[in-house]
Amino acid sequence: MALPRVLVLVLAGGAGGRLQLLTEQRAKPAVPFAGVYRLIDFPLSNCEHSQLPDVWVSVQFHPASLSQHLANGRPWDLDRTDGGLMVLPPYQGTDRAGWNTGTANSLWRYAPLVRDFAADAVVVVSADAVYKLDYREVVDAHLGSGAEVTMVTTEVAADDASRYGIVEVGEDGRITDYAYKPDEPRSTTATNEVFVFSPGPTLDRLEALQDEHGEEGLEDLGTHLLPAQTRDGAARAYRFDGYWRDVGTVESYWQAHHEFRSPQPPLDLDDPDWAVHTRGGRRSAARILRGAEVEDSLVSGGTRVGGRVIGSVLSPGVVVEAGATVVDSVLLPGARVRTGATVTRAVLDDGVVVGERATVGGDEGVSLVGRRAEVPAGSELPAGARFPDPED
Repeated sequence: MALPRVLVLVLAGGAGGRLQLLTEQRAKPAVPFAGVYRLIDFPLSNCEHSQLPDVWVSVQFHPASLSQHLANGRPWDLDRTDGGLMVLPPYQGTDRAGWNTGTANSLWRYAPLVRDFAADAVVVVSADAVYKLDYREVVDAHLGSGAEVTMVTTEVAADDASRYGIVEVGEDGRITDYAYKPDEPRSTTATNEVFVFSPGPTLDRLEALQDEHGEEGLEDLGTHLLPAQTRDGAARAYRFDGYWRDVGTVESYWQAHHEFRSPQPPLDLDDPDWAVHTRGGRRSAARILRGAEVEDSLVSGGTRVGGRVIGSVLSPGVVVEAGATVVDSVLLPGARVRTGATVTRAVLDDGVVVGERATVGGDEGVSLVGRRAEVPAGSELPAGARFPDPED
């Protein structure tokens, strides 16, 4: 029996404004994670291990940063003569041309291409979460259910639930209520931005919604599409109990790194049965110099440590000079902390230089220093600061 024909659509077009300075000059899916990875590596690696070779990536903001990383898709076995990786930028020339204004709007714009592909199921995922999931298993459950959409769900903290689409699920697995980012969530069961759609009925419904609300009125999947499918009894849940972390805010991004630098990280990124793959450059081995102190940290290739590093993540090419201290922080590629400087509970973007004897951060909040910024010698950035100030 032939396997069902499956198309994966990775919606990587959002501005990522909640990550503030980290997405000023790069697409959100291209933001580094855990030293050597990028956020988009997680859904693409899931596609590889799920044996789903037809992957389209929708890009919009800072497309060069993402296209450079994706290249021809080789790290994820997507460099194929037939199928494989296809990047979908904004375009002009048809009645569906223009800027995507939300995830449902994106799906509507690509509807003719999706129909031509003639898939049995379309998997729609975002690229701002860290997790491992076999999409093929979700597809199989969806095709056997008769549903129009299957939403992968996970449990979230009650005080964080208003950030997500929140559902209530009946005993038979049918979703009985859906609310998009509600002010007062009725449960803590959230969709984790992985959806499997039956393409024909879903695209027909999108056309009807577009007639009713206009193309810009479609907005996100959770605005009109998912609520309508839920009201008609056409939505089912697929419960996911594994590790899933949305890293779409500075605080959640920092917290996820805090979890992965621990002695027992929530996911084994090198698991030979489900490794997370990336397009990596060639780096020499990390150098830990005499007198340095490194504890409970992730240290990538090409780094040089002469100071004290505790509970932190050092990306490729980072330098922590002798006499410098880095605690509970995330340093992205090429950052340098000079002699006598202290960095605490902070995220330093690519190429940041912290001058001698400067102090960044503290014990409250997460401080963020933007790309290639230079923190002057002897200066002090307080806990929770943003430098340079995005309001300036």
